[in-house]
Amino acid sequence: MFARKNADDRWERVSASEFLGEVTALAKGFIAAGISAGDRVVLVCGTRYEWVPVSFAIWAVGAVSVPVPSACSAARLRHVLRDCRPAAVVLEDGRHAGAVAGIQHELTDLGRTWRLDTVGLAGISRLGSYMESTAIRFRREETTREDPAAIMYPVRREVATRGAVLTHGNLLASAEGLLERLGPAVSEIPAGQATTVMSVPLADIHGHAALVACVLGRVRVGFPSRTAPLLWEMRLFRPTVLLATPSLLEEVHRGERARASEVGWDNLNTFDAATDLAVSFDESPRKGAWKRMSRVMYDWMYTRIRDVLGARVQVAVCAGPPLSERMDRFYGGAGIPVYQAFGTVEAGGVFVASGPGVRGAGTAGAALPGTEVRLGAAGEVYVRGPGVFPGYWDSPEASRAAFQDGWLATGVRAEMDEAGFLRVQEWVRPQASRLAPPRNTLASGPAALPAAPAAPAEPAVPAAEAPVRGAQGHGRGAAGPPESGVAGQVAALERRLCEHPLISQVMVVVEGRPYASALITLLREQVEYWRLVNGRPLSTPTAEIVSDPTLLREVQKVVHEANGVVSAEARVRAFHVLPEEFSVQSGVVLPSGELRRDVILRAFDEEIDGLYQVPDAGGRA
Repeated sequence: MFARKNADDRWERVSASEFLGEVTALAKGFIAAGISAGDRVVLVCGTRYEWVPVSFAIWAVGAVSVPVPSACSAARLRHVLRDCRPAAVVLEDGRHAGAVAGIQHELTDLGRTWRLDTVGLAGISRLGSYMESTAIRFRREETTREDPAAIMYPVRREVATRGAVLTHGNLLASAEGLLERLGPAVSEIPAGQATTVMSVPLADIHGHAALVACVLGRVRVGFPSRTAPLLWEMRLFRPTVLLATPSLLEEVHRGERARASEVGWDNLNTFDAATDLAVSFDESPRKGAWKRMSRVMYDWMYTRIRDVLGARVQVAVCAGPPLSERMDRFYGGAGIPVYQAFGTVEAGGVFVASGPGVRGAGTAGAALPGTEVRLGAAGEVYVRGPGVFPGYWDSPEASRAAFQDGWLATGVRAEMDEAGFLRVQEWVRPQASRLAPPRNTLASGPAALPAAPAAPAEPAVPAAEAPVRGAQGHGRGAAGPPESGVAGQVAALERRLCEHPLISQVMVVVEGRPYASALITLLREQVEYWRLVNGRPLSTPTAEIVSDPTLLREVQKVVHEANGVVSAEARVRAFHVLPEEFSVQSGVVLPSGELRRDVILRAFDEEIDGLYQVPDAGGRA
């Protein structure tokens, strides 16, 4: 049913009976802790195996799961806690313990807080060890498809967003519709060999939908090590079903093209020719002998792509922003058909998807069975069906505003062809989940900063690169005298920057440099929301988005404000916004969340050097 890494870093399977035993033990623990049907349980956790039995145990007792990504800021977590008023909180580790403890006096319903890094799953289960399993059965039998299963807080630029209530029926409808659409492809995989690696964040609605669909479809889900690169884990696990984002598929193609370039121009030209041929092969409705023979000539090149993904992938499911038509067709021509899916939190995660016989390359697919999709006058997508949520948590007025004549207004503009395939274009407006109007937007790339107000200079101290956990919620720093020493001020500046909702991680570079600069990453969800409020097409690559001048101005403003609390030596005068967040899988983040600063300095030496070579108008104060 599942697979996880053991203490020896080897894959081990978790059978259905073992999983059921874990869920039952956890459910008894929740009941013993006083969690009743309808109570909210906040789960702050990354994508790891423990997330799954905890969530299923919450559902088994009739409670409501409130998933929060482990990379959220302290301010966002405090908003979620105050809004949903949970009966219990489960934390992955101690990064957010301070945020919970700081407002516990306000949360009169909060009875328990568990940390998985200290008590583990056993710490929850131990409370109910005396209890009979019949208590779980009674709770489960009383739960219906109309009961709330989860409250999802869409990640936006604003800290305060409304929680979308999703029922058991919503989650099941999306998963069942996805399975019905993809069933013919999965059924071609021999019994017991349908496997996948969970590469989509579980706290995200697409991760929810994918997990439920895999459980219903009997696809064994592997949870990779968080200390190894994702593609390395895929080679070891060898999945037959690929759960992917567009960025992953583009990264694989880009990486293999770079490998070909290193060998020589002839090899690069061969790779480009193989790419063109795969696209042409997928486009052709009739694949004659000549086309098939031409494709066979380049099969050695396509084999390299398949090997990167574990060599056994038979079908790829791509969720979220649209994959370009060229990449869609390339993978199809290379022997890995890609089926795209798209949806929003309020629509249960997925309302359109492709599948065998229902595929338009470069499109998100057609409406799922039982779901209706239409376009408004301005091209906005409206959805009606069993996956559509009943409303926002404790906000009837906003819930009514989300619908027009019984149809959910998604806020997404798209085109629909005669066959019903949806080509997603851009966000045209935020949905009703937003509590506050957006401020002026963001920024990225090397950028010059105006000089900060003068402050008394302090003696120069060699900068010891202090560890930073990125957007892990340190609490907003109060204005006051700067911390002593450049190293201390650098750490304070990094913490201050990471508290902004847009920013995920920061690494300030000072030592051996004429002035301080910074590498900055942004939260992926925030970048997607930036597209909404700025009208950028959803097909725009992330690398292009983070180079947008409007986005850069917003980051520049944040950096300038943070500079005001440190001395001149520690003030960041140039920064570079990277298109991807630092991650454990990429080898630049420790499991504790700390950045491997020496590795980052080596990996991004060109970007850092560029911050000191930009002309005065481009990157210096």
